[in-house]
Amino acid sequence: MIFINHIYTENSHSGLKRLPDEYVDCCVTSPPYYGLRDYGTATWEGGDQRCKHSIRKEAGFEKWKQSTNRGNAKNLPKGICPKCGAIRIDNQIGLEDTPEEYIKQLVEIFMEIYRVLKPGGTLWINIGDSYWGGKGYSGSSAGTYQYERRKEGKSINHEYSNFGGRGTIRPTDRKHEFIKRKDLIGIPWMLAFALRNAGWYLRQDIIWYKPNPMPESVRDRCTKSHEYIFLLTKSDHYYFNQLKEPQSKNTNLRYSKDVEIGKKPVLELKINSKEANRPGYKEYRKYTPKTILEGGRNKRSVWCVPTQGFKEGHFATFPEQLIKDCILGGWPPDGIVLDPFMGSGTTAIVTRKLNRNYIGFELNPAYTDIANKRLVNELGLFQ
Repeated sequence: MIFINHIYTENSHSGLKRLPDEYVDCCVTSPPYYGLRDYGTATWEGGDQRCKHSIRKEAGFEKWKQSTNRGNAKNLPKGICPKCGAIRIDNQIGLEDTPEEYIKQLVEIFMEIYRVLKPGGTLWINIGDSYWGGKGYSGSSAGTYQYERRKEGKSINHEYSNFGGRGTIRPTDRKHEFIKRKDLIGIPWMLAFALRNAGWYLRQDIIWYKPNPMPESVRDRCTKSHEYIFLLTKSDHYYFNQLKEPQSKNTNLRYSKDVEIGKKPVLELKINSKEANRPGYKEYRKYTPKTILEGGRNKRSVWCVPTQGFKEGHFATFPEQLIKDCILGGWPPDGIVLDPFMGSGTTAIVTRKLNRNYIGFELNPAYTDIANKRLVNELGLFQ
């Protein structure tokens, strides 16, 4: 049985299968980015429990020159302990061998979300991109230091740290059939087009502009200061509460002049009876505002939201304002929001602050604890 306003410690695949069809009104989420970090969720099955497991190397892997790798040339990990035969099981997403495998995993999850989403529901996905390295094993020769970084969930991406040691390789440092070294992979649009092909309506791409981006030690391109948010739906008609932002002084002046010279500003948004009866629309008609330019202009598709610091042990925290806009745009007041990658719980916190209900899934029990602690600290024990 699934309860609302609860975060379940399990992977998204199994958690979503427990939800009934057309159960939630909206999904706002940010899946783990490709090749960025290992969240430390792997376990070992079988073998000898007393064994200090290590990772078997995959046969047939092309070795790289020592000079290229700074002495770290090894084979890819296969996930089987050569000492006792235990199998390494890891259900996390983001460390697949290729971008195509990563996208395939995400599409499977989002098609389960398609099933549990109501006909007029919306899906908001925040996702960033990655660069392809293609250098083979990389990183400091101090394998123990890098291994400790990995256990802590710290970044394994080139911009933040070179990750190596103990037979580990960044997914983006493998060879690819056609993606070249230093190529921008295009993960966001790969996912968007794959979901569109699977049946979703790709309604909009929104640019999340970060005025305080992470510094990058690059000299042959600009520092990256944006990510994507995609709005997807099950139907061409869906619940959407028009988002507003302050209009410019020039806009206010134009409308004032229109009134002064006797023109009638177009302030009414007509809703005809045929539209009201279309699938996914009738249910939410009572929530739909009937005026435009009331309280501001229609929100633009570039959202300037600073990143938000977080002192706990999670490294990919949503800014609350970013989630708030998605919630206000995509949820009716009595609706349920879903986040299958709950992380540190920001979606849950913002949802409760807006008097909505949520359901979340998170694979890492440490992050579930962080999220529950945040909920209690910010909203009280009986939130």
